[in-house]
Amino acid sequence: MLRSRAKSLLSPFLGAGGWIGAGAVLATSLSANLAIASDDLIVRYDQSQLLRMPRAVSEIIIGNASIADVTVQGGNMLVITGKTFGITNIIALDREKNVIQDQRIVVERDERGIVNLSRAGQRQSFSCSPNCSPTLTIGDEATFFDQVVKHGSTKTKFSETGSDGSGGDAAGQ
Repeated sequence: MLRSRAKSLLSPFLGAGGWIGAGAVLATSLSANLAIASDDLIVRYDQSQLLRMPRAVSEIIIGNASIADVTVQGGNMLVITGKTFGITNIIALDREKNVIQDQRIVVERDERGIVNLSRAGQRQSFSCSPNCSPTLTIGDEATFFDQVVKHGSTKTKFSETGSDGSGGDAAGQ
């Protein structure tokens, strides 16, 4: 069962190298998962986590702003949002530029309710809770990804302009 699960997860990577290449990918993945320390803050992709500091924060330094975004709320509460998969760190400083905390951030994919459809090495991701809908996930097949982006953009524009498409509110103003 584990072998078939691994094969389905690694199908985009299987090619002429077959299981030899898949084994290398699996070993790399397992060692990356083992590298997560107990004091790392795990943030899910496209979700936020709160991190309370012991005193007021004056400045935040982000190791890689493409992986996570951080904002300060109420002086000592940080809101950390996962932007893409990876590992970075944030450093919180007080007014005197003393380090309050240097925190490693690990952004991971939230696998709950996610179904991946793989065809000919191309992945499409769906969020199934309870019904399945396409979801934007980095690494999905490019045409599928672009189509999901287009549909999401159209939906957003539709909700901003109102259902009549005139740009006014539904009352006809």
